[in-house]
Amino acid sequence: MTHFLHSDDDLRAGLAQLIAADPRLVPVAEKAGVFSLRRREGGYPGLCAIVCGQQLSTASAAAIRARLFAAFDPFHHDAVRKARPEKLKRLGLSNNKIKAIKEIGKAVAANHIDLDAIGNMDADVAHEALIGLHGVGPWTADIYLLFCLGHADAFPAGDLAVQEAARIALNLRKRPDAKALTKIAEAWRPWRGVAAHLMWAYYHVVKKREGIALQPATKKHWPQIKKAKTVKKAKSVKNSKPKTKKAKGARRATRRSPA
Repeated sequence: MTHFLHSDDDLRAGLAQLIAADPRLVPVAEKAGVFSLRRREGGYPGLCAIVCGQQLSTASAAAIRARLFAAFDPFHHDAVRKARPEKLKRLGLSNNKIKAIKEIGKAVAANHIDLDAIGNMDADVAHEALIGLHGVGPWTADIYLLFCLGHADAFPAGDLAVQEAARIALNLRKRPDAKALTKIAEAWRPWRGVAAHLMWAYYHVVKKREGIALQPATKKHWPQIKKAKTVKKAKSVKNSKPKTKKAKGARRATRRSPA
């Protein structure tokens, strides 16, 4: 049976079932405190919104989504898939994301997938259907199922915040990767989506920062990350140059001065 999270009451009921099945999560829930359900629009607009926000900061993703939805009102797959790439580029979309939202639009228009009906499928079956779409990876698929459709058993095992929260909550030696966390989460069926919400809330409390939907960097982003680290290191080296003799003398004089 497929369960859905449409309200905070649904979330609380699912949480009660979850911690009853896995008592290890009782102190985790106590530490996390009260947290609310987060939902987004579903269908083609909802999936495109997630795709557009991949690998971007929250602010950048929100800005691009706002421009995209303002440019196509109402936001319909026919209009988007027929739009000129140059128009979409001016909104801030990369070539890969432009291709993704157009290909998803084609699949929807051809009735190859029903982005609302898949919510009634088993979480794993729905996951496989979504990742068959161009530009939709495991993380995007799970976030869509959980946030847009409210699937109570959808579980974004590749989410960095969920992984880190699980490491701390379960006292693991190292942060589990997606494969390891998927295995751990088997004990949380059919409420894995509730477990994800719990882990995000726990992460927020423990780490003192927001933890919703932290997508891991893909290989194509590694060079950018490496470059950023190199620039940061270069600045650090530059700022750590030896002081001039005049500066050293002034420093010694300051040290000798009475308080």
